[in-house]
Amino acid sequence: MKKSITQETEDVFNDIMKVMKQPRGSVLLVGCSTSEVTGASIGTGGSRDAAKEMITVMFRFAETYGFSLAFQCCEHLNRGVLMERTLQELKQLEEVNAIPTRVAGGAMAEAAYEMFEDPCLTEGIKADYGIDIGLTLIGMNLKKVAVPVRLPHNKIGQALIVFAKTRPKYVGGERATYNLNKK
Repeated sequence: MKKSITQETEDVFNDIMKVMKQPRGSVLLVGCSTSEVTGASIGTGGSRDAAKEMITVMFRFAETYGFSLAFQCCEHLNRGVLMERTLQELKQLEEVNAIPTRVAGGAMAEAAYEMFEDPCLTEGIKADYGIDIGLTLIGMNLKKVAVPVRLPHNKIGQALIVFAKTRPKYVGGERATYNLNKK
C-alpha cells in the first residue's frame, strides 16, 4: 500500500531528527517542488494540497524540536527565502518586497506565507540544515560547507530528497587541530 504524502513527510522528518545534533535554535531551509512530489516536471504543476500536507508536518516538527523553518522560493523570486520576521530580525537580513504565489515563488512558499504569523521575504539566508524536495537546488542558501546526508526515506511522493547538514570550514592547514564534535 502506498503511503500518503503526510506519512512520507513524517518518515523523512523522523530521519532528519536523528541527524540534527542540535536542532534547538538552528535553521532548516526547505526547498520544494510540489510539482515533482505529485509526479509532474518541476515548475509545471504546483500543488497547494501537497504543500499543505507537507508543511503541516514540518511546522509540527519545528515546534516540537525548537528549530526555525525557512522556505526557498523558486527562480521567479530569485530563490528568495521566506521566514518568520523574528528570524529575519535575529539574523539581521534585509527584507525584500514580494508575496510568494504558486506561479511565482512556488506552492510550498505560498503555503508557508499563509502559515507564518508574520512572514518576511529576504534575498537569502545561511541555514544550518537544508532539505531539498524535488532537486530544486538550495545550496546558495546554506552555510559554506554543506555535507550531504543519505536518509533511509529518500522520497516524498515522486520527488527525490536530498538532505544537507553544514559544518564550520577547516582552516589552518596541516598544523591545525580541529574540533570534530561541532555540528
